[in-house]
Amino acid sequence: MNIILLGPPGAGKGTQAHRLVAERGMVQLSTGDMLRAARTSGTEMGKQVAAVMDAGKLVTDEIVIGLIAEQLDSATDAGFIFDGFPRTLAQADALGELLESKGASLEAVVEMQVDDEALVARITGRFTCGECGEGYHDTFKTPAVENTCDNCGSVGSFKRRADDNEDALRTRLMAYYKDTSPLIGYYYAKNMLKRIDGLGEIDEVAGRISGALDG
Repeated sequence: MNIILLGPPGAGKGTQAHRLVAERGMVQLSTGDMLRAARTSGTEMGKQVAAVMDAGKLVTDEIVIGLIAEQLDSATDAGFIFDGFPRTLAQADALGELLESKGASLEAVVEMQVDDEALVARITGRFTCGECGEGYHDTFKTPAVENTCDNCGSVGSFKRRADDNEDALRTRLMAYYKDTSPLIGYYYAKNMLKRIDGLGEIDEVAGRISGALDG
């Protein structure tokens, strides 16, 4: 089964993709991860990515599709999760054409719906351990011992992303609604769209996604 996870920044797409990887053996295709890996790979495609990124330019759709094509060549029976791609209608068309050329198809597009105000509260409160990457939140998950990581025990290493503030998040949300939300209608028209409530505990949301995929 090949699926797309759709949702605004902070909706939990990455977290749920990891669950699907662990539970179903699916392969997560995150464009960010692919670009970072390609940049240091030394391959011809990697050299193109490095040149574009080093010049401070945006990587073209053609390059991203090329990276995805490479990954699809190692297809598994469990399928792929597209996380962070497509973002636009043009990318959606290109992905559809690529899958068809590989004899594959897209089975479902899961839209994780989350209220904007809830997203702001979720994102602005999160922080991570700078040593091991363990995630925390001011409200939902605080360290057992103040200023000490539960996972690795490091002290005073917590950090927050510079763009995890309300102004930056609302800017990112506007970009999402402008560029990516048209995909909702696009996939609805193709009878692929499945909407789920993205708010709640991780296990609850994972159960809703499984129900949408298996229902």
